[in-house]
Amino acid sequence: MTRVLIAATRSQMEPVVRELYRQHLFHIEEFVEKDSKEYEGYRIGTPLPSANETSRELIRLRGITSSFGIREDEEFTGSRKMSAAHLKDVIERELPLLEGETEELLAKRADLDAQVKEYEQKIEALRSFQDVPFDLSLLGGFKMFSIYCGYITKPLSLDVPHEIFSSETKKGKFIVLVVHQKDRASAEQALLEAQFQAVAIPDESGVARDRIGFYEGQILAKKGEMEVVNRKLEEIKTRYRDLFLACHELLSADVEMAEAPLRFATTGQSFIVEGWVPTMQLEKLREGIHYATGGKVLVYVCEPGETPDIPPTEYRNPGFSKPTELLMDVYSRPQYTELDPTLIVSIVFPLFFGIILGDVGYGAVLLVLSLGLRRFLKGEGMQKLITILRNASIASIVFGILFSEGFGFSLPWEPILFSRHLNIGTHASGHGPDVIGLMIMAIWIGILHITFGRVLGMINHARQDHGLHRVKAVLANLGWIMLLWGILMTIWSMFSIPMMPNLTGMPPIAMGLNLAGIGGLVMIVLGVLFIAMDSPLEVVELPTILSHVLSYTRLVGIGLSSVAIAMVVNFIAIGLIIEPQLEDLTAVGIVLIVIGGIVLVLGHLLNTALGVLGGALQSLRLQYVEFFTKFYKGGGRKYNPFGMKKRFVEE
Repeated sequence: MTRVLIAATRSQMEPVVRELYRQHLFHIEEFVEKDSKEYEGYRIGTPLPSANETSRELIRLRGITSSFGIREDEEFTGSRKMSAAHLKDVIERELPLLEGETEELLAKRADLDAQVKEYEQKIEALRSFQDVPFDLSLLGGFKMFSIYCGYITKPLSLDVPHEIFSSETKKGKFIVLVVHQKDRASAEQALLEAQFQAVAIPDESGVARDRIGFYEGQILAKKGEMEVVNRKLEEIKTRYRDLFLACHELLSADVEMAEAPLRFATTGQSFIVEGWVPTMQLEKLREGIHYATGGKVLVYVCEPGETPDIPPTEYRNPGFSKPTELLMDVYSRPQYTELDPTLIVSIVFPLFFGIILGDVGYGAVLLVLSLGLRRFLKGEGMQKLITILRNASIASIVFGILFSEGFGFSLPWEPILFSRHLNIGTHASGHGPDVIGLMIMAIWIGILHITFGRVLGMINHARQDHGLHRVKAVLANLGWIMLLWGILMTIWSMFSIPMMPNLTGMPPIAMGLNLAGIGGLVMIVLGVLFIAMDSPLEVVELPTILSHVLSYTRLVGIGLSSVAIAMVVNFIAIGLIIEPQLEDLTAVGIVLIVIGGIVLVLGHLLNTALGVLGGALQSLRLQYVEFFTKFYKGGGRKYNPFGMKKRFVEE
């Protein structure tokens, strides 16, 4: 990255802004007002004159697109981009008409919806009276009589003259009770004993059942009108969807350009904008600015060390590892002068995931899932996540072939790597999983992974640090490597371990140790000294050299637990439920076979989800905790060039 300063008169501000936006290369550094001679008299700039009008148009357009549920990240269905000149004409002439038509249809739909809800409330109020055979207007307007309508849960006993109508409903016994005003107190006492719950008398005339039918008809009519409105809205959405997306992109770009001077340092007559540009693109930026302004702008390249600001970081990775940048940003973006481990993680993460899950069946399910989700999840972040899942599922299929596993069953060949098959079920036989081989494989992975991390740490410190601190930091990382391999050499000289160098055959030289053991002790001592030279407090962390290596055994432990769950599901569904029914098939047996099939499918789906969760989290943990802590600091700033890559609009 190269630090660049652009300065000119205020009259050149708009062409500079448009050219910077068009090139999409310049990372603008926010100007902050401060007391310094360098920026004396400068203040934060004001938006371009077109900002307010453009913002209003964008707000109007967003109101339309939100009403149609159109998202900014949707795909463009047109065959080619739309011209900016045509879109500006559309925004000026057609957009107000479309806005008016849309608002009218939305208002009509809202009014119809309100009417439907009003009718539904009326129907709900009439439900209790649907069995009442007389006009509802007769239930009110009397001075000499009191009328009670509602539900009772206990028998009603009245010793005063009265008239009563009752009907049985799902809510209980519904009554309409009429008594003389002078008997009101006695009636209310009897109703209280019957646990009476009053119901409001609807303000209606006519029989309740007829009124309910009338309102239901009105609801059907209003919903029919709503369908017509919805069809018109859908026609507008289908016809103008691409146009809305293109106009939104154009207006968003104009608003962003109009508000760009808010990050500039300005006076009444001039402005300054500072930022970063990729060094390889510097001449392109300079030539574009000079062409756009007729050479009336100063483009000054700051010399290294002239400014204390840290450059932003732009990822530069091959295509297949770009999705893994998502995982890097979750942890922290690398600093500008730091090694970028994205490529390493893009290779190692799916390998660790494949070792943990290691099943052809589960891997195939995840592969199909990732390919299917790609059609529905369109965001850039989701697309990257789906690609990571796809790569991990392919790795799982590969290791499933090597482990000879598929949905907890052994495949028709012997394991190429190690057996992970457990002795679970009535037909279990054989020696079971090769736990020792698997564990030693995991430990070797940990040894090599951690050693590689320390080597990268040496390179990072050699690139970033200076003077004596650089030497100490490089030697400290070398000391950790010597400590790890010194411990290994000492162990190898004393014990014979499968799949590891056997150094026990050398003759003892001193204290029962052979040459390899002595060499290992020397490496341990030198390693501790190198670590202490850089930071004596780091000596406290020496035991972590073993705990971090042993942490890689989780690749085996989590994997074996997944195999165990798969085989238990098979044993329960097939061995205990399905197979016994096949010996003497009956109607009940057929039902149990179906149940067994459901248990089998649900069990493996659950185990697939657990496998994804365990494989992803444990693989990430080994990257973030065991690997990154050896060399990686992060904390870099994102390279965010001014402007956007237009998907729908062409100039």
